[in-house]
Amino acid sequence: MLAIVKSTVLHGLDGQIVEVEVDVSRGLPCFDIVGLPDASVRESKDRVRSAIKNSGFEFPVKRITVNLAPADLKKEGPIYDLPVAVGILAATGQLPQERCGLFVYLGELSLNGSLKPVTGVLPNVLTAREYSLNEVVVPLENVKEAALVEGVNAYAAGSLAQLSEFLSGKLEISPYRLDINELLESPGAAASDFSDIKGQQAAKRALEVAAAGGHNLIMLGSPGSGKTLLARSLPGILPEMTFQESIEVTKIHSLAGLLPGNWPLVTKRPFRSPHHTASPVSIIGGGRIPKPGEVSLAHNGVLFLDEMPEFHKETLEALRQPLEDGIVTISRINASLTYPARLMLVGALNPCPCGYYGDPVRECSCTPHQIQRYLARLSGPLLDRIDLHVEVPRLPYEDLSDQNRGESSAEIKKRVEYARTVQRQRFQADNNRDRPKDFAKPHCNACMGPREVREYCKPGKKARSLLKEAFGRLGLSARSHDRVLKVARTIADLAGAELIEETHIAEALQYRSPERKL
Repeated sequence: MLAIVKSTVLHGLDGQIVEVEVDVSRGLPCFDIVGLPDASVRESKDRVRSAIKNSGFEFPVKRITVNLAPADLKKEGPIYDLPVAVGILAATGQLPQERCGLFVYLGELSLNGSLKPVTGVLPNVLTAREYSLNEVVVPLENVKEAALVEGVNAYAAGSLAQLSEFLSGKLEISPYRLDINELLESPGAAASDFSDIKGQQAAKRALEVAAAGGHNLIMLGSPGSGKTLLARSLPGILPEMTFQESIEVTKIHSLAGLLPGNWPLVTKRPFRSPHHTASPVSIIGGGRIPKPGEVSLAHNGVLFLDEMPEFHKETLEALRQPLEDGIVTISRINASLTYPARLMLVGALNPCPCGYYGDPVRECSCTPHQIQRYLARLSGPLLDRIDLHVEVPRLPYEDLSDQNRGESSAEIKKRVEYARTVQRQRFQADNNRDRPKDFAKPHCNACMGPREVREYCKPGKKARSLLKEAFGRLGLSARSHDRVLKVARTIADLAGAELIEETHIAEALQYRSPERKL
């Protein structure tokens, strides 16, 4: 007999429905799976056979052929264990075929018939909804993640035996219901508070501007000046994620298998800090089975590169395209996958290999050639894509011994959220226009394209004169010119100004001056 049940296959974060066709016929006993299965899918034959037997069912001693259609797409992972097992039981008349065909199945089987959690449940369930398939069966540990998708009934099964009773009508399993508002209001991991950071007012201001406009930032300073602490405090002043942003981030983390088992939704902006020995593949994404890298895991959040010049040069150069486009494309012979990578890049570096060039207290032991070679690891095109460059000097004893607490992260966050609200309202009319499907709609000042810069970043007469003079003296490129205007627009938004004034341009230019040292 022939039975057909449904599952899904992912192509990056997008996917489509897979029809698991199971044919059980007379002939020499064998079990074949076709349809471009990888090794983990082919190994499911042994898991399915043992799970069916240990769940109290009869495994047919016949010729079993399983086709995963469409056959031209690579099938990966253990999520096809459950649909294959259900298909065999339906084809042999041990389960009703008509009812089995109503659901989409995702899950890995253990040898005793229990269901194990799998990765990528959220993007798979979203795929099912796109194809108007709103009944999904998932392992018990994945049901909260599946229930995030509005309009889909997610059923949790702990074992193949329990699922068979449900499909036979002997057991009632209700769709799982999730309180989205409770998830969004959950407290995340506490970031360092700005009030605990002594001194460094200029660096704090630069971080506030970066957070308000979504700008990339690089900090230059000697060891122990507070660069890492400042970077780790940045998530505390970023605006809260919307539900749509949380879903985008959760899809990526689900695919990478990084979701905590007891919490299905990422509600706080990610902060990723890879070690400087990380390979280009781990940062950008890819591998034999392409997976999202750190730039995608930091989507809608912060990617912090400490000791930035210590990263491999090819790794740093690979960041240029994601920083410009907000996406990363991984091309292979048989596929080209695109992952979102709209992030804030924060880098920290020392002024020289020993770290004390220009330090007022400790003497630098590096030669000019060593300093030049060290700083040359950051190329001009990469630095051109970083909007704010700020120096973080050594703190004097007076600042360290000061017992007065500075401005808290909560107070700074209010100003940042006000500036982001102004930007959302400004771009709302733009986002409602007809645009190509893949066009990146601006959501903050850092994402503005050339047309938005011309329309919204209009400096006054004095500001324009100052920018013209700086353009010649600092040798700014066309990209740097636009980025200065974007930063000035953010500073004006923080001040509640409609027009970009001379003081806004002056502050924006100040954040480009350390670039000359690099």
